[in-house]
Amino acid sequence: MSDRLPALPAELPQRRPISNGRDWRLAEYLCDAGPDDRPFEERHEGVLVAAVVSGTFSYHGDTGRGVLVPGSLMLGNHGTCYACGHEHSRGDRCIALHIAPDFFEEVTASIAGSSRYRFTMTHLPPSHQILAQTVRLEALAREDRLATDQAVPLLIESLLRMVCAAPVRAQRVSPADHRRVARAIALLEDNYAAEVDLESLAGEAATSKYHFLRVFRRVAGMTPYQYLLQVRLRRVAAALATRPGRIVDLALESGFRDLSGFNHRFRSGFGVTPRVWRSRHSRLKDASR
Repeated sequence: MSDRLPALPAELPQRRPISNGRDWRLAEYLCDAGPDDRPFEERHEGVLVAAVVSGTFSYHGDTGRGVLVPGSLMLGNHGTCYACGHEHSRGDRCIALHIAPDFFEEVTASIAGSSRYRFTMTHLPPSHQILAQTVRLEALAREDRLATDQAVPLLIESLLRMVCAAPVRAQRVSPADHRRVARAIALLEDNYAAEVDLESLAGEAATSKYHFLRVFRRVAGMTPYQYLLQVRLRRVAAALATRPGRIVDLALESGFRDLSGFNHRFRSGFGVTPRVWRSRHSRLKDASR
């Protein structure tokens, strides 16, 4: 559990933890309340962004009252009280992201222009753009920690640009930032098969996670996880061309966690399957002649 967010009460609705980091916590919430049940009252511990997957319910908070439907994105400000009711239907399912206030403030300072930004609306109506990213967090929890770590601030950025209509600001990169990114790239190149997270990369760079993510994107032209995938693909492609062994073993050795995900990424990167790549580029046949 995150050490920046307090523990949540073990009450209804039912909560299933999905993943968590130092600055965030992701969980699924299942509620079976109906019209005969009194509204569920609670307090936001941290900033809340919750995707409604199924069900319809009312949400009353410091920013007003709204009715949320599947595809809606519920927004909650840290420290505020709220109530959810099911006046017209029974039950709902949500995927909720709880964000530590100081981490949220760091992102809003860059995107919204103020660390004091607070949501001014109860929710956003159904949006494929935001909902897809939120639901993707659940899938990313099964992959590399680095992928999930960076997905959280990227989701917050997208959300803030929607609710604030804020322009994209170019990140200034200092000589010290260039050195930080160079060290991080060397670390990823040397440890491409290991489990890496944003916390450790930012720690090596002696900067905050969000600042590190922003300057890395600016310098490298991609996120740290995208860069890590590029390194893994390069290494496994070289291994397929120069070494014997099963494709799945070489993929796992290069840091990929499952064969289906590896096959998809390899084909997207090189335009052919790993098997076809090996048959076209392998030096093993030449060496045996």
